[in-house]
Amino acid sequence: MLKDQLQNKINSKTKPLGALGLLEEIALQVGLIQQTTEPFIARPTIMVFAADHGIAETGLVNPYPQSVTAQMVLNFLNGGAAINVFTQMHQLQLMVVDAGVNADLSHLVQPNFIHAKQGMGTANYLNAPAITTEQVTSCIQKGKELVISVAKDGCNCIGFGEMGIGNTSSAALIMHAITGIPMQECVGRGTGANDAQLMTKINTLEKAAAFHQLHSLGNEPFALLSAVGGFEIAMMVGAYLAAATEKMVIVVDGFIATAALIVAVQIDPTIINNCIFAHCSDEQGHANMLQHLKAKPLLNLSLRLGEGTGAALAIPLIESAVAFLIQMASFEQAGVSTASE
Repeated sequence: MLKDQLQNKINSKTKPLGALGLLEEIALQVGLIQQTTEPFIARPTIMVFAADHGIAETGLVNPYPQSVTAQMVLNFLNGGAAINVFTQMHQLQLMVVDAGVNADLSHLVQPNFIHAKQGMGTANYLNAPAITTEQVTSCIQKGKELVISVAKDGCNCIGFGEMGIGNTSSAALIMHAITGIPMQECVGRGTGANDAQLMTKINTLEKAAAFHQLHSLGNEPFALLSAVGGFEIAMMVGAYLAAATEKMVIVVDGFIATAALIVAVQIDPTIINNCIFAHCSDEQGHANMLQHLKAKPLLNLSLRLGEGTGAALAIPLIESAVAFLIQMASFEQAGVSTASE
């Protein structure tokens, strides 16, 4: 049985049993994902989905203006963001996807920039569905296509990031609907809200939850995405689905990326077998969401930036886990006595 073969290989390395801790669990998981005792990580990639949210134009859930989304996309393309620093440092591929930014970016031509705009931001979900059911389907399909494309280029390890002013609010609503956790435990400060702004945000999202009767949509992923949206979140759902189908190692980033994952898990629960959880975000609610998934995050660095930064920091650990499994000598190879000897 492959699991036993992998575990025996891990245990035979020149170290006390379990001495490499979580790295041993990762090595085992990657081997099972790839169905081999000789796993490898190839062309690890971070794919950042960017989109705008109609709710952000009200100023009720975000202190930063909506225009920051487009400005940050330009920052990604100019190499000036945290995700650029980390992907360059760790030699990761970076792709930026316009899933629905409320700005005309059609003039931008770069190899790592993907034009996949589904609309000029979503509608304000306080008084209407954020996106149509047709747009949900289109987003999911596009997310699948993008991942299949990088898989064909040889990528077998992928992390998803996001950029979108107001998207922690959509993530909180999704979390509330699926997990049933009270709203105030799902909502965090997002992009720097103070105490008064946080209370306004919670009250606003309570109204949105009531308007869409989110308590009834926890098991209806397409309807939930349509209600509170996020073009980038819906596209990420499709990306997760395809990554699992392609037998890729999926590195799950922070609060918003995990919210997209719990939607994807509603569609295909087996996706979780491919997921390695990069970190526990400092955004309120992420720890509860990870607990809901019975996930064990690798890092706890009080991050709450998004962009896929946590995933980019975790991928070198995954590479290290695979490297010890392949390169480290066994007791027999090294001529080292085992404990029993």
